[in-house]
Amino acid sequence: MKKIAVVFNGGTISMKVDERIKAAVPSLTGEEIMTMVTGIEDYAEIESYNFSSLPSPHMTPNLMFELSRFVNKLLERDDIDGVVITHGTDTLEETAYMLDLTLDSSKPVVITGAMRSSSELGYDGPFNLATSICTAASEKAVGRGVLVCFNGELNSAREVTKTNSMALNAFRTPNFGPIGIVDNDNVIFYRKCKKGQHVKIDNIKGDVALIKCVSGSDCSFIDFAIEKGYIGIVIEALGRGNIPPQMVHGVERAIKRNIPVVIVSRCFEGRVFDSYGYEGGGKDLRNRGAIFGDTMQGQKARIKLMVALSYTDEYSAIKEFMEDGLYNNEL
Repeated sequence: MKKIAVVFNGGTISMKVDERIKAAVPSLTGEEIMTMVTGIEDYAEIESYNFSSLPSPHMTPNLMFELSRFVNKLLERDDIDGVVITHGTDTLEETAYMLDLTLDSSKPVVITGAMRSSSELGYDGPFNLATSICTAASEKAVGRGVLVCFNGELNSAREVTKTNSMALNAFRTPNFGPIGIVDNDNVIFYRKCKKGQHVKIDNIKGDVALIKCVSGSDCSFIDFAIEKGYIGIVIEALGRGNIPPQMVHGVERAIKRNIPVVIVSRCFEGRVFDSYGYEGGGKDLRNRGAIFGDTMQGQKARIKLMVALSYTDEYSAIKEFMEDGLYNNEL
């Protein structure tokens, strides 16, 4: 029987309503949650750890990296076959992607949580935890990178994003859909996902700004980021990767100071590309040295840029790392 390490890391899955304030707060231990996952001993031997009881918004890039190092030590053990991690849903995709970039193991790593607290009808935590353990114990999950498991669906950390603030199937993959499902405790994969990238780093640099582009945007936020000492900037641009002309000189100033500027789209689906040649268009930005982030959402591009900056400050190397798969079809 496979041995699966379950790392409890807070979030709604560990919460119940405090009657004094009429709101959900961290309350349940990992052991208490596991008692609700009945029958799992028939599928795997469980070894539990309590990493934190933090709500999702309390997670930081430094904590995400600490979690990565903690999980890596578990993966290095010969007797551990896979790892399941619980996490709050608000920043789950960022942590999942950080793990995917910084862990280099073929053993399954699955992240899950809950959209409803244990005080609500339809508490989904035990089900999500059970299906995640089944996934981590499956030979079919080996070598697929970090997976996110909710509502019986499996998505890759490289692709998934939270799309709904309350639905049980909040985690989805734009453009492609899930890579698999867990049906009647059976793990089924339908497709492969984009190839993984792994970087060995000793710490994480978190000074990367995320700026959302809207009509009429100017250089104000870019200039603020430069003045405050941010070492990288991600811009959620319009459409295919275009910005208002008033922002262009801010982008140029940042790049001249060796501050990488990564362009992604604020659109839910599709990817950025250098299609337009007018001032502020994708081709214009690329000619000025901007880096393109393919299909990534802004929050995940920020995580990837942090990781890149944590192992090199060479602009060309950062560009190659960030644009992997964008200008070729290699998977």
